[in-house]
Amino acid sequence: MARKYDPPAHDPDVWLFDLDNTLYPARCNLFSQIDVRIGRYIADWLKVTPEEARVVQKQYWRDHGTSMRGMMSLHGVDPTHYLDYVHDIDYSPVEANPALEASLRALPGRKLIFTAGDVPHAERVMERLGVSHHFEAIFDIAAGEYWPKPHPQIYDALVKKHGVDPTRAAFADDISVNLKPAADIGMRTVWIRTDESVKRATDSDLSHIHHQTDDLATWLDDWLTERNLKT
Repeated sequence: MARKYDPPAHDPDVWLFDLDNTLYPARCNLFSQIDVRIGRYIADWLKVTPEEARVVQKQYWRDHGTSMRGMMSLHGVDPTHYLDYVHDIDYSPVEANPALEASLRALPGRKLIFTAGDVPHAERVMERLGVSHHFEAIFDIAAGEYWPKPHPQIYDALVKKHGVDPTRAAFADDISVNLKPAADIGMRTVWIRTDESVKRATDSDLSHIHHQTDDLATWLDDWLTERNLKT
């Protein structure tokens, strides 16, 4: 019998937010730049053509969860060197978001970033958005020992490191499968839909998702309005 994922009984007092395509809109398309940098890194490291590097990049992503993990495991790549290289991009597509800043300011409780990127990448994005001051910590790929979401052990590590009661936490992410381990340990889940994430979720079981939205700031405003009406 499939598990039934009811929303937690308590309102969240800890809010976890993915970074890419969640805090900033997918139309910024930073990953297209990162994707190019990943290909160049692999081509340079392995001394192969761009076409061969592309094949390796996607194969390692399928086999290891990220291309970086494959390069670490099979070729001894230093993850810090890799991340510094692939995040050397133009951040100007990310613009200040006063609506998101206001929503986060009004939102009660602790706020943390939970990202598959690294801390410098997250800091640059948050600075562009104008929301850095709302977050107490960034749990990044290094904090998860370079395992990506949705590996369950990194959710457990985040909860332990930051003293989070999962049944009093909410997690927002644009990738639906990344929300399942959060729901499994009792978190409230918010799926930030994008064109790409909706395609990837086709025919998937979405019973672990409690809320869906196309815009994080709007959903937070609606959430706060609903909570205030009940108090």
